[in-house]
Amino acid sequence: MFISSDLQIFQWLIKAKPSAYAAIKGSEDYPQINGMIKFYQTNMGVYVVTSVVGLPDDNSICGSRIFAIHIHNGTGCSGDETDPFKDAGTHFNPNDCPHPYHAGDMPPLFSANHIAWNAFLTDNFTVDDVTDLPIIIHSGVDDFTTQPSGNSGSKIACGIIRKI
Repeated sequence: MFISSDLQIFQWLIKAKPSAYAAIKGSEDYPQINGMIKFYQTNMGVYVVTSVVGLPDDNSICGSRIFAIHIHNGTGCSGDETDPFKDAGTHFNPNDCPHPYHAGDMPPLFSANHIAWNAFLTDNFTVDDVTDLPIIIHSGVDDFTTQPSGNSGSKIACGIIRKI
């Protein structure tokens, strides 16, 4: 059940024009993945709304349905045979914090029937800070402990954050 302020935020997000977005595409091994991440700059911080379809699922009750997602500090969504998104670089971490306190660390995506949706508010960055940076979905769950990136698995999807 929504309380009044939650409902007002949800209604605002539905009507508001995002400040930036990233169109997410899967790697060659995961071509079915696609989605959109929208960034809404506010005076409270940035609302980040993610909607992704085509996520892999091993069809078990306790299987791989949680995916790490991070903003990276690189230049693009290209790479090579060993890392399809090598040019995405490492986590966006302008304050040199340990993981999971990088500015680019985000809450995980929880998939149901190959679909994930989430929304959160952060003051770890502004839209201007992350414009033109890549955002990566990883194959596994972030353990929030292992340095430098949470042992979150391979990079399976990527998009570039573009200002609107």
